[in-house]
Amino acid sequence: MNKRTIGPLLAVAMVAALAGCENSTGPGLEGTQAVSLSFGVSGGSAAPGASLFAGELELNDGVHTLVIQSTELVLKEIEFERVESTGCDSDIGDDDCEEYETGPFLVTLDMAGGVSQEITAQVDTGTYDEIEFKIHKTEDADVAFLADNPGFAEISIRVTGTYDGDDFVFTTDTDEEKELNLASPLIVTETSGPVNVTLTIDVSTWFVDLGGMLVDPRTANKGEPNESLVEENIKTSIDGFRDDDHDGVPHDDDGDEDDDSGTGS
Repeated sequence: MNKRTIGPLLAVAMVAALAGCENSTGPGLEGTQAVSLSFGVSGGSAAPGASLFAGELELNDGVHTLVIQSTELVLKEIEFERVESTGCDSDIGDDDCEEYETGPFLVTLDMAGGVSQEITAQVDTGTYDEIEFKIHKTEDADVAFLADNPGFAEISIRVTGTYDGDDFVFTTDTDEEKELNLASPLIVTETSGPVNVTLTIDVSTWFVDLGGMLVDPRTANKGEPNESLVEENIKTSIDGFRDDDHDGVPHDDDGDEDDDSGTGS
């Protein structure tokens, strides 16, 4: 199967699976609205010599050249948190949070810079200002996921490409819960129409040291000297915002007219 076809097919499968989520409700029920979640690669303005071509991300710091050909992440337990809530707790069915997807599921980023792999669920109406999720190191209990993705045993992220012309495979077992403030509150009403949130991941900053120079991704694999550096870069590379036109870029006209512009954290 061509890699480009995986995202849309997986999205269809996940939409069907969402019907089984504890807090998700069926389409058309009173007090709910369709909310979609998309994933994309952000611009890479902080990275050295970043450029996109032919579905690959190329970085050049004047000495080394890094080409990222594929990036895949395992995510789990995505939840939207209501304004002024104190946090989400999936184990007790917290009413302040809307469970969106339990997972684990695989996100395959479009390295050409597009928004991909949209999933959709019916979410209770309300105002949400935070999205919570987990970058998930797979476990033995993830039987179905590992049966479909055997190369992801005990890892959460996999990147492939070349560094100075040599092939590399980077993997990490980072197991990180992420709380991401939305730049503007996500206002979901029965009359608002379908709403989309995009999570963008700036992969171009992952393999860059504090001096702005590229590092060989192979030196960031488990037990290698740049492991901690790259893990920290990954944690700070994710942003999220309302993106109703599905273009992967925040605009003033996305969402409600009284939304204020801002930057997620």
